[in-house]
Amino acid sequence: MSREGRDKKNKSEASTRSHTQARSSSDIFKTILLVVIVGSLAWFYKAIQPPPTGTVGSTGGASVTSPRIKLRDGRQLAYKEFGFPRDEAKFKIIYIHGFDSCMLDSPFPQFLSQALVEELRIYTVSFDRPGYGESDPDPNRSPRSIALDIEELADGLGLGPNFYVVGLSMGGEITWTCLKYIPHRLAGAALLGPVINYWWRNLPRDITREALSLTSPADQWALRVAHHAPWLTYWWNTQKWFPFSNVIAGNKVIFSRQDMEVVSKLGGFSPNLAYIRQQGEYESIHRDLKVGFSRWEFDPLDLQDPFPNNNGSVHLWHGDEDRFVPVKLQRYIASKLPWIHYHELSGSGYLLPYVEGLTDKITKSLLVGEEEST
Repeated sequence: MSREGRDKKNKSEASTRSHTQARSSSDIFKTILLVVIVGSLAWFYKAIQPPPTGTVGSTGGASVTSPRIKLRDGRQLAYKEFGFPRDEAKFKIIYIHGFDSCMLDSPFPQFLSQALVEELRIYTVSFDRPGYGESDPDPNRSPRSIALDIEELADGLGLGPNFYVVGLSMGGEITWTCLKYIPHRLAGAALLGPVINYWWRNLPRDITREALSLTSPADQWALRVAHHAPWLTYWWNTQKWFPFSNVIAGNKVIFSRQDMEVVSKLGGFSPNLAYIRQQGEYESIHRDLKVGFSRWEFDPLDLQDPFPNNNGSVHLWHGDEDRFVPVKLQRYIASKLPWIHYHELSGSGYLLPYVEGLTDKITKSLLVGEEEST
């Protein structure tokens, strides 16, 4: 072979080796990239999965210490009764607790005067909502399901054909579902600083945007995640990279001056926290966020007066210094539902029923129509 031929052969072999090495390097890089991507996805998938639920009464779970009602689907709801004996009471109230709370946080035992209880013969019952305290989780929880749970609780306790509901914060939001799904069972309802789903379809976008901007950035993002990416709710509120819900974190930024005074008198914001979350944070607070800020199948602004014959009433109470639910939204809702008795309290914040004397005022207004100046 000539020298020129040998040179061409050598160049060809060198070129082949170069291309082979390049392909080999490219293949190695792609393999490493694929491993990194798969590993990252596997890590992320694991990170967003909530831990197993420690159901009360199950092996390894907390013990049952309260009476419970068994529902049609086999779940159990824990409850606690207060006030006048059930069978002798004239007025029967079901209290619906708020977010990250429980039946033990009902204001009625401590803040409803005994004189009023005796005078009007008032019976109250509070219960742990699904996944909270000692009530079984409900993996199918929805705005409708909790209203039906309340109806079953009333039937299980023999409260009669009609009863009152009083809901605080997210319990107030749930009260809207009672007005939608079981209005025929209600004698009256009171919503105390009710949480508002910023994505209810009839709320004007300019108003919801403005109202949401009044809350802290951490709470804005927590609510956006719960609505737009509910599958990320658990991870978002447990990760350490970004600020998450101030309510979950227990940050005092959500409290007004009056709220801070109330917390000081109560000896803390959430004295029953261990009990509240004993079945796991996911089934209690995180599922609560997902349901409360999901795409509801109805809008409260479409509701009709459940008491057109004036045989009952609906009251909405809100403090103008509430830092968690901007009062602007409540004013708009009250303006669109003229059958709502709207009470706006100057200088009040989030913890309305724990203010001295206010539980009596709320209760009298609901039960007998007595309304003092606010």
